[in-house]
Amino acid sequence: MLVSATEMLNKARDGHYAVGQFNINNLEWTKAILQTAQEMNSPVILGVSAGAGKYMTGYKTVSAMVQSMIEDLKITVPVALHLDHGTYEDAQACIAAGFSSIMFDGSHYAIEENIAKTTELVALAHSKGISIEAEVGSIGGEEDGVIGAGEIADPAECKKIADLGIDFLAAGIGNIHGKYPANWKGLDFEALDKIHQATNGIPLVLHGGTGIPADMIKKAISLGVSKINVNTECQLAFAEATRKYVEAGKDLEGKGFDPRKLLAPGVEAIKATVKEKMELFGSVNKA
Repeated sequence: MLVSATEMLNKARDGHYAVGQFNINNLEWTKAILQTAQEMNSPVILGVSAGAGKYMTGYKTVSAMVQSMIEDLKITVPVALHLDHGTYEDAQACIAAGFSSIMFDGSHYAIEENIAKTTELVALAHSKGISIEAEVGSIGGEEDGVIGAGEIADPAECKKIADLGIDFLAAGIGNIHGKYPANWKGLDFEALDKIHQATNGIPLVLHGGTGIPADMIKKAISLGVSKINVNTECQLAFAEATRKYVEAGKDLEGKGFDPRKLLAPGVEAIKATVKEKMELFGSVNKA
């Protein structure tokens, strides 16, 4: 069922595990993630970036697809449909389209403007029972064309944003989007600890979950991270499985060119990746 992410993340924080946000790109992605969540009896967050929303023809289409799919697949675990790295306009559009959770990324604004816009969106989201995530300190890597270097958020700024009544907070701790470079320094756990202390234990979000070693993920969860975003890893798994299918010439055998057959190995690869992450994050049987 479609719910806001507040309760599932408060439970994750108190239970010392994390809920995965898996970004969706199309019907196959959405179906694979929902089916795996149900199979694992795990809460799940479906992330939608502005680019993916546009690709799927708009937020209304995404919302209608997800809500119908939950019903048709008889999904009973908690599911949040969440805008990922939304602008002020995106956040309002997703609230109107029936999303159950939004992220307003005001990290590129001066702190005062980030606070003003976040305050307004908190009131709007909460009036409709929708959870809201905000961000302080840009996350490194590339996100819809914006490239950041893996900044470390300032705990005092984190406190200012957390105090606005948001439900969970994304704070940069050296994490980046996409593949991690060979010279990556790793997560800054000292910064994470300071941010956790400064924000009164609000659930924290780790963006760029692809490629962070398992021991670092577990340590981050122990220090207050309750939501971990995974996107690139599912894309890589899907691409690899699809390539193998085509390279093996299976699309030329019988009706192997049928999109349902062509995309099936990729879908299974997404499911395997999501399952592995849910086990690592500790959310299995937490629905």
